[in-house]
Amino acid sequence: MTPSIFTQIIAGTIPCHRITETADFIAFLDIHPIATGHTLVVPKKEIDNLFDLDDALLSQYLLIAKPIAQAIHQAVPCKRVGILVAGLDVPHAHLHLVPIHTGADLNFANARAADPNDLQAVAARIRAHLPTA
Repeated sequence: MTPSIFTQIIAGTIPCHRITETADFIAFLDIHPIATGHTLVVPKKEIDNLFDLDDALLSQYLLIAKPIAQAIHQAVPCKRVGILVAGLDVPHAHLHLVPIHTGADLNFANARAADPNDLQAVAARIRAHLPTA
Protein backbone atom coordinates (compact mmCIF):
# COMPACT_ATOMS: atom_id res chain seq x y z
CA MET A 1 0.00 0.00 0.00
CA THR A 2 1.30 3.43 -0.94
CA PRO A 3 1.59 5.85 1.99
CA SER A 4 -0.99 8.66 1.96
CA ILE A 5 0.14 12.17 1.06
CA PHE A 6 -0.24 13.01 4.76
CA THR A 7 2.05 10.13 5.77
CA GLN A 8 4.57 11.49 3.26
CA ILE A 9 4.25 14.96 4.79
CA ILE A 10 4.73 13.49 8.28
CA ALA A 11 7.84 11.63 7.04
CA GLY A 12 9.21 14.86 5.55
CA THR A 13 9.28 13.60 1.96
CA ILE A 14 6.69 16.22 0.97
CA PRO A 15 7.10 19.74 2.39
CA CYS A 16 4.36 21.52 4.31
CA HIS A 17 3.71 24.76 6.14
CA ARG A 18 3.76 23.21 9.60
CA ILE A 19 1.80 24.87 12.37
CA THR A 20 2.64 22.50 15.23
CA GLU A 21 3.39 18.88 15.98
CA THR A 22 3.11 16.46 18.89
CA ALA A 23 4.15 12.83 19.23
CA ASP A 24 0.79 11.75 17.79
CA PHE A 25 -0.44 14.65 15.61
CA ILE A 26 0.73 17.19 13.08
CA ALA A 27 -1.03 20.38 11.96
CA PHE A 28 -0.20 22.18 8.72
CA LEU A 29 -1.81 24.60 6.29
CA ASP A 30 -3.93 23.25 3.47
CA ILE A 31 -2.35 24.19 0.11
CA HIS A 32 -5.85 24.50 -1.41
CA PRO A 33 -7.52 26.40 1.42
CA ILE A 34 -11.19 27.18 1.68
CA ALA A 35 -10.07 30.36 3.46
CA THR A 36 -6.76 31.88 4.56
CA GLY A 37 -5.55 29.97 7.61
CA HIS A 38 -7.30 26.67 6.69
CA THR A 39 -5.35 24.13 8.71
CA LEU A 40 -5.36 20.33 8.67
CA VAL A 41 -4.88 18.40 11.91
CA VAL A 42 -3.73 14.86 11.15
CA PRO A 43 -2.87 11.90 13.36
CA LYS A 44 0.56 10.52 12.56
CA LYS A 45 -0.89 7.02 12.56
CA GLU A 46 -2.30 6.39 9.08
CA ILE A 47 -5.90 5.33 9.56
CA ASP A 48 -8.45 6.06 6.84
CA ASN A 49 -11.59 6.75 8.88
CA LEU A 50 -11.58 9.15 11.82
CA PHE A 51 -13.87 6.89 13.82
CA ASP A 52 -11.53 3.93 13.38
CA LEU A 53 -8.92 5.68 15.54
CA ASP A 54 -8.48 4.01 18.90
CA ASP A 55 -10.33 5.71 21.74
CA ALA A 56 -7.21 7.21 23.31
CA LEU A 57 -6.11 8.90 20.07
CA LEU A 58 -9.64 9.99 19.17
CA SER A 59 -10.15 11.53 22.61
CA GLN A 60 -6.96 13.60 22.18
CA TYR A 61 -8.03 15.02 18.83
CA LEU A 62 -10.07 18.03 19.96
CA LEU A 63 -7.63 18.76 22.77
CA ILE A 64 -4.89 19.09 20.14
CA ALA A 65 -7.14 21.07 17.76
CA LYS A 66 -8.38 23.56 20.40
CA PRO A 67 -5.25 25.73 20.82
CA ILE A 68 -4.64 25.59 17.06
CA ALA A 69 -8.17 26.86 16.39
CA GLN A 70 -7.70 29.60 18.99
CA ALA A 71 -4.42 30.64 17.35
CA ILE A 72 -6.06 30.69 13.90
CA HIS A 73 -8.87 32.86 15.29
CA GLN A 74 -6.33 35.35 16.65
CA ALA A 75 -4.18 35.34 13.50
CA VAL A 76 -6.88 35.49 10.81
CA PRO A 77 -9.88 37.84 10.84
CA CYS A 78 -12.98 35.64 11.19
CA LYS A 79 -16.14 35.24 13.25
CA ARG A 80 -15.05 31.75 14.36
CA VAL A 81 -13.09 28.71 13.29
CA GLY A 82 -15.27 25.99 11.84
CA ILE A 83 -14.42 22.32 11.77
CA LEU A 84 -15.00 19.82 8.96
CA VAL A 85 -14.44 16.09 8.86
CA ALA A 86 -14.93 14.82 5.33
CA GLY A 87 -12.02 12.51 4.66
CA LEU A 88 -12.98 11.53 1.15
CA ASP A 89 -10.02 12.88 -0.84
CA VAL A 90 -7.17 11.53 1.28
CA PRO A 91 -7.46 8.08 2.92
CA HIS A 92 -5.96 9.34 6.19
CA ALA A 93 -8.12 10.73 9.02
CA HIS A 94 -7.95 14.52 9.30
CA LEU A 95 -9.78 17.57 10.63
CA HIS A 96 -10.14 20.80 8.69
CA LEU A 97 -10.00 23.95 10.84
CA VAL A 98 -11.36 26.77 8.69
CA PRO A 99 -11.76 30.48 9.54
CA ILE A 100 -15.39 31.41 8.76
CA HIS A 101 -17.86 34.27 8.92
CA THR A 102 -20.97 32.20 8.09
CA GLY A 103 -21.81 28.51 7.88
CA ALA A 104 -21.84 28.82 4.09
CA ASP A 105 -18.08 29.49 4.21
CA LEU A 106 -17.48 25.80 5.05
CA ASN A 107 -17.63 24.76 1.43
CA PHE A 108 -14.91 22.98 -0.52
CA ALA A 109 -16.15 24.77 -3.66
CA ASN A 110 -14.40 27.84 -2.18
CA ALA A 111 -10.99 26.10 -2.12
CA ARG A 112 -8.27 27.65 -4.25
CA ALA A 113 -4.56 27.02 -4.69
CA ALA A 114 -2.58 29.26 -2.37
CA ASP A 115 0.64 31.13 -3.01
CA PRO A 116 3.45 29.39 -1.05
CA ASN A 117 4.75 32.77 0.17
CA ASP A 118 1.30 33.63 1.54
CA LEU A 119 1.13 30.24 3.26
CA GLN A 120 4.51 30.81 4.87
CA ALA A 121 3.40 34.19 6.26
CA VAL A 122 0.05 32.84 7.52
CA ALA A 123 1.74 29.86 9.18
CA ALA A 124 4.10 32.21 11.01
CA ARG A 125 1.18 34.37 12.21
CA ILE A 126 -0.71 31.33 13.51
CA ARG A 127 2.38 29.85 15.22
CA ALA A 128 2.97 33.19 16.95
CA HIS A 129 -0.40 32.76 18.73
CA LEU A 130 0.16 29.20 19.91
CA PRO A 131 0.86 28.74 23.61
CA THR A 132 4.44 27.83 24.40
CA ALA A 133 5.08 24.52 26.11
